[in-house]
Amino acid sequence: MSDKQNQIFDEIHEECGVFGMYDLDGGEVASTIYYGLFALQHRGQESCGIAVSDTEGPKGKVAVHKDMGLCNEVFTPDTLGSLHGNIGVGHVRYSTAGSSTRENAQPLVLNYVKGTLALAHNGNLVNAPELRRELEYTGAIFQTTIDSEVIAYHIARERIKTATVQQAVANAMKKISGAYSLVIMSPRKLIGARDPFGFKPLCIGKKDNAYILASETCALDTVGATFVRDVEPGEIVSITRDGIESDRSMCLSDPKKQARCIFEYIYFARPDSVFDGVSVYHSRIYAGRCLAKDDPVEADLVVGVPESGNAAALGYAMESGIPYGTAFVKNTYVGRTFIKPKQSNRVSAVRVKLNVLREAVAGKRVIMIDDSIVRGTTSHQIVRMLRDAGAKEVHVKISAPPFLHPCYFGTDIPSEEQLIAHNRTIDQICELIGADSLSYLRMERLYEMAEGLPICTACFNGEYPIDPPKEDIRGEYTR
Repeated sequence: MSDKQNQIFDEIHEECGVFGMYDLDGGEVASTIYYGLFALQHRGQESCGIAVSDTEGPKGKVAVHKDMGLCNEVFTPDTLGSLHGNIGVGHVRYSTAGSSTRENAQPLVLNYVKGTLALAHNGNLVNAPELRRELEYTGAIFQTTIDSEVIAYHIARERIKTATVQQAVANAMKKISGAYSLVIMSPRKLIGARDPFGFKPLCIGKKDNAYILASETCALDTVGATFVRDVEPGEIVSITRDGIESDRSMCLSDPKKQARCIFEYIYFARPDSVFDGVSVYHSRIYAGRCLAKDDPVEADLVVGVPESGNAAALGYAMESGIPYGTAFVKNTYVGRTFIKPKQSNRVSAVRVKLNVLREAVAGKRVIMIDDSIVRGTTSHQIVRMLRDAGAKEVHVKISAPPFLHPCYFGTDIPSEEQLIAHNRTIDQICELIGADSLSYLRMERLYEMAEGLPICTACFNGEYPIDPPKEDIRGEYTR
C-alpha cells in the first residue's frame, strides 16, 4: 500500500478535474488552462498536465507537458511558454483506478491513422477490464493502467469508421459503461462528453471569442469566463470554428434515471461552484439546517471541520440560533508533498493538518459538523483534540448519511469491511469516535439538497444505477 493509500487523514477523494479551451481568434490557451486547473486543484493533487495544438498549424502536432505534482510544481513560466496553440486540454488527477505514476498522468495523447487525439477524463468505467482485454486480444498495446486509455482507444478505432470525431465519440459511448466526463482535443475541434447518467459535472463557458469546457463553474470564474450552460447527461458538444454543435443521441430516454454524484454537493466541488443549476454552497447550508431540524442538541458553539464542513456548520447555526465559530486552524500547505508518518504516528499527522483554537472551545459544549466518517480514525482524533483543548462536550453531526457500500464511479470509498458504519449502530460509532452524541443526515434530505435532481446514493443504500463490476476496478486503496 502506498503512502497515499495509508489514508492518514481518512478522507475520500474525487478522481479528477478537466479543463479544455479553444480560442477561435487564435490566441494562446496554455496559461488560461493552467489557471483553470489551479481552480480545480481540489479535485486531484497527484498529477496534472496540459496538451495544446494549433488549429491552423500542421495536423498531428501536439505539445504536451505532464508530471506528478501540483500545478505550481509541474508548470513553470518556461514550460507554459513552450506550449503553443489555440486549442488544448488540461487535467488534474487523483487516482482511484490505476496506480499513482507518471505514465498514468493525463491528458493522454494518441497518434493514429486519422491524426491525433488528446483526452482528459474524470470518472471510472465499470466495464474497463473486459474492454481492455478485448482491445489487447486485437493487438492494442497499452501504455498506462488507467481506464481513460480504454476510452481513447475506442474513440480512435471508431474514428477510422466514421466521418467525424463526434460520431466516433458517440459510438464509443455505446460501448463504455460507468462515470465519465470527457474533454477531447482533435486537430480542429474541442469536444466535451458526459455519461448518460451525469455522474460527473461538466460545463461550458465563454471568454471573448474562446469557448471553455470545465469540471466546475469556479474554474470559469477564475479565468474570467462567462458560464454558458452545463453539458447535459449523455450529451456530446463539439466546438469548432462555427461555434457549438450538440449531439444528444446518448441521452437517457427517461431523465429520471440520471444519477449525479451527490458527493459533488456534499464534499467534492468547491462551494463557489454551481452544478446542474444547484449551488453547492446552498446545498451545504441546507444540509446543516436539516441536521439542526432533525436532530437538535443543546450546545454553546457550532463549528465545521474545514473546509467542506464549514458551510454545513453555518447552516446549522442559522437554523438553531447557536453561535457559529471557528475552532480549527488548517495548515493549507499540507498537500501531496507532505511526508506522512507511519501508522503509529497517525495523531501527529492529523495535528499537522489541523490545530484547535483553545480560546474558542474551552469550557463549551461544541457541535462539530463534518461531511463524512469513513473509517473513523480521523474523527476520533479530532474529537480528542477538542476535548484536550477544554471542550466540555463534543456532539458530532455528519452532513451525509453513513457510508455502507463502496463506490465504483470515481470516488475512493473503500470496501465495506473498512467502513466504520458497516455492521455498527450509530451508538457504537459514537462510542468509537469518543463523542457525546452522533447523528447523520437523513437519506430523504439528500434529494432535497439536490433540489429534486436525480442523484446517485449507492454508497449509502447500495442502490447502484449501473450494475457493479464483477471484478474490483477501484485500485490500491481497496486492499
